[in-house]
Amino acid sequence: MTEPYRSTPVFDENTLPDALRSSHQTKEGVWGLIRILEGELKLTYVQPHSEKLLTPGNPGLVAPQQTHFVTAMGPMRMQVDFYHDPPAL
Repeated sequence: MTEPYRSTPVFDENTLPDALRSSHQTKEGVWGLIRILEGELKLTYVQPHSEKLLTPGNPGLVAPQQTHFVTAMGPMRMQVDFYHDPPAL
């Protein structure tokens, strides 16, 4: 199983950075895996537009250079792991 090369701190609905709440993208060659530890988070992909509700059993995968943003759906805790190759879900 592929291990992340870096992980963000754990964020909650109050500490979730504005940069993650607005449109942004991962760098070339970087995969992001959004893991929900508690609660729910909405992941919005910009192009093509789609939305996914993330929960502790349903993480969100972000492909390299895929524009996206997240929205807290109430109390939650989350973390993003970064990989050089697609992680196993």
